[in-house]
Amino acid sequence: MDTQTLTYIFVGLSFALYIGIAIWSRAGSTSEFYVAGGHVHPVANGMATAADWMSAASFISMAGIIAFAGYDASVYLMGWTGGYVLLALLLAPYLRKFGQFTVPDFIGERYYSKLARIVAVVCLIVISFTYIAGQMRGVGVVFSRFLELPIEWGVVIGMGIVFFYAVLGGMKGITYTQVAQYCVLIFAYLVPAVFISILITGNPVPQLGLGAAVADGSGISVLAKLDATLVDLGFSAFTEAKKTKIDIFAITLALMVGTAGLPHVIVRFFTVPRVSDARKSAGYALVFIALLYTTAPAVGAFARLNFIDSVNEKSYAAAPAWVKTWEEIGLITWVDKNQDGVIQYAAGAPFEGRAAYTGDTGLHGERLVSNAPTTNENEIIVDRDIMVLANPEIANLPGWVVALVAAGGVAAALSTAAGLLLVISASISHDLLKKTFRPKITERGELMAARVSAAAAIVVAGYLGVNPPGFVAQVVALAFGLAASSLFPAILMGIFFKDMNREGAIAGMVSGLVFTLGYIVYFKSPWFGAVNSADFWLFGISPEGIGAVGMVVNFAAAIGVARFTKATPLSVRNLVDNIRMPKAFPR
Repeated sequence: MDTQTLTYIFVGLSFALYIGIAIWSRAGSTSEFYVAGGHVHPVANGMATAADWMSAASFISMAGIIAFAGYDASVYLMGWTGGYVLLALLLAPYLRKFGQFTVPDFIGERYYSKLARIVAVVCLIVISFTYIAGQMRGVGVVFSRFLELPIEWGVVIGMGIVFFYAVLGGMKGITYTQVAQYCVLIFAYLVPAVFISILITGNPVPQLGLGAAVADGSGISVLAKLDATLVDLGFSAFTEAKKTKIDIFAITLALMVGTAGLPHVIVRFFTVPRVSDARKSAGYALVFIALLYTTAPAVGAFARLNFIDSVNEKSYAAAPAWVKTWEEIGLITWVDKNQDGVIQYAAGAPFEGRAAYTGDTGLHGERLVSNAPTTNENEIIVDRDIMVLANPEIANLPGWVVALVAAGGVAAALSTAAGLLLVISASISHDLLKKTFRPKITERGELMAARVSAAAAIVVAGYLGVNPPGFVAQVVALAFGLAASSLFPAILMGIFFKDMNREGAIAGMVSGLVFTLGYIVYFKSPWFGAVNSADFWLFGISPEGIGAVGMVVNFAAAIGVARFTKATPLSVRNLVDNIRMPKAFPR
């Protein structure tokens, strides 16, 4: 059976499984829609949390960044995993003790203010839509290659699947769907990693294979060979740091505290029966997450080695089939600058901006572009988001492995997209309608509002998937920065700082969000392209790391305003004690 047919079967069966779970676990109440009724087992919740958190950025893009950025990509590994530990220790148990539905719920009650709740909703929506753009982009990339569809149609199909099981099942349906999606994505990630590790090093454990010798009799380790190969081609060594120390520190910190402030991850801890179960599910989730995150560096290094061996100094006419397949959908581009019909891969920018195809083909059948410079030797560019997806093809693995990776990529993107859509719909129906503007709305009306808002959010998410502001992991990193600068400080101070009042919290969230969002827009949007340079960065910190500075701005504004405004009421102080000291204040 050919690879294309296997891909249709694998992806189709996974979709059937997700839809079947949604029908089986349809939400019949707001409690089931928002927090799955609060009856999810810690192991299942840990698995669902892992799937919710390990998005398309983790599955599709992170190893691609590692493949091309090398040492600098360690910020994603350190930031995302460290942030999850921070969330599990500092926030999750206390928020579960609070016992509400959403993050704005906590902020509205803790800061005794409808305005604080509304500001939290605005922060949540900005964060979630920034994050979801990367997920829908990931869906589009997977479909465009493996189902031979344009990226736009891939996004539309993904929207339809998410709409069905997110809108129908709510958190109850999403939870059990994410359990299935975790099983699919982790199996799809590990199987090709094991195969490729055996092919390159003879070691079946990818984590050990990364430090092992290449199985060619040379005795050279994988990293040493990759360093030498890249230096010979004019690149920096794979293990060499290229970012400044302050930028590495800022990005890592932003990703850590941003992880702890992500609303779609926090809400997962509201779905378990007891506070102790929240701690247990956090531990299980960390184990499930570690399976992928400890494998990603090996996958990235193997992918870069295989890519170079497959394309460099090879005739385009005899190039592997995957090169031309990905070229057809615009995610690989080759320009024959010296007209010799041979692919030269070397350091240097191959295009001025994004490749602009003319619609014509060249002498050797390649797609021609109008913006390729002729001043350097590099003739090929590969989109970083395809490295994990293309890895099995590059390594000549069986067709069923290629199909499995396709199903895993879709599962990773859809699992997080569904979680994000749910927190958006819950914040609109529960926090804006039920708790703010229409307190007398019936439960049935609230449930309908949640489903309508989820449907509207899917449409916006689809647009962002077609027009994302960057590659998948980069978009997601920006979302973490927004969470770090807006929600995390308000949640942390709400738990551990009884003197923080509503005026301070509101001032902090607004100032942190405005500062960080303004910085990101200034350096990432097309309207200010002239200043999109590291020479203009504040303190040398990139937009991916500016959330760390935004967090400091939030803390400073909140504490400053709180000192000069009315003190926190006694009832709220008791609420904080209740959350933090359950023995002294049984509930």
